[in-house]
This record gives sequence, structure tokens and C-alpha cells, in this order.
Amino acid sequence: MKIAPEGNLFILPFSVITILTVLYAWIASTTMLPSYVLLLLLVFLLVFFRDPNRECPADDNIIIAPADGKIIKIEDVDDPNIGSAVLVSIFLNVFNVHVNRMPIHGRFSKVEYHHGKFLAAFDHKASNENERTEVLIISKIGNIKLKQVAGLVARRILCYAIPQETMKMGERLGFIRFGSRTDLILPKHVTLAVELGQNVKGNRTIIGTYS
Repeated sequence: MKIAPEGNLFILPFSVITILTVLYAWIASTTMLPSYVLLLLLVFLLVFFRDPNRECPADDNIIIAPADGKIIKIEDVDDPNIGSAVLVSIFLNVFNVHVNRMPIHGRFSKVEYHHGKFLAAFDHKASNENERTEVLIISKIGNIKLKQVAGLVARRILCYAIPQETMKMGERLGFIRFGSRTDLILPKHVTLAVELGQNVKGNRTIIGTYS
């Protein structure tokens, strides 16, 4: 199982602490209960920071899911950078893969970090009130916007988008540690291929198509 490098900050020191705790309990012949708890937490970290290799669909004229999770909102919006658009919100629980992927080939025209609240990510107010990074992408279908939104627990958004640089569909765009939400704002002429309540996989599920 491949582990995302974003997890090293947590996994490496936690592994050392767990090993030392197990050794101490064995040498001192004390209870192993703390060791079992630490081992369970270490397994959780390994699962959370997993980073499976996924190839994008070979189809042309598609937009792929930028993250794993459940679609909790689809809504028509009027975005200042896109105009008439549709918002697709993906909620990531702690058991989802938390790598964010590029949904379409494009160039970054704006990357903005916003301080904010830490409402639960499934709360629709989170999109505009929580800590978040907003990425505006110039693509062959026009401007699209991706929001990395922190959740109740998530306090660290990693974004690898650099203004004026380009990135191919499926490449690693960022990572959000511990529960979050990823919003995708698309032009209205995109034909959605997903529905409310659907579970999606980053780099695999087709969010929409265009001609």
C-alpha cells in the first residue's frame, strides 16, 4: 500500500513512539493496553494517508472527480469568475482517500487561501465560511474553480497549484488532512454525469462531459 508523503509528519514519529511503547511494555512486563491503542491509531493513520495509484479514464472531453467521497450538493450558482455555473460538492470522511486531483488539464490563473471557521464539512455553510483554498483554472471549456475546504477536524490544507503554471488532468493538486470537502464549480454547459448522494473516486469517476 502506497502512503502519501503528506502523512510522514504524523506516521514517522507515531511509529517510533508505538515501537518504544511496545518494547517498554515487553521489557518491563507491564500492561500492553497502551501499546494496543497506539497500534490501532497507527493503523488508522496508515489507512487515512493511503495513496492508491489510479489511472484517469481514457475518454475525451471529460471532467474527473478531484477527490474521493460523497456528493452532498449539486446547485446552480452565479460565480464571479465563471458566471452562470453549477456547484458540485464532495464530502470526504476520515476513511476516504484525501489526495486532491486535477479535474481537467488547465492553467492556474488564481490561487487564494482564506482564513475561516471550522464548521463540519457536510454543513453547506462551510463552502464559504470555513478555512479554504480556492483555485481558478483556465481550461479549454473556460474557467472552472476548485475549492479545498477544511472541516471540523481538518486544520491543514496543502495546495500545489502555482499561478500561471499548468497541470494535467489527474495530477496531484493537493491534500487535506483529516476530514474535508472539495467543491467543483463548472460552467453550465457541462453535462453532469453524477447525482446527489453518489459516492465518487478521485481520478476514476467522471463528474461531467462537454463537447
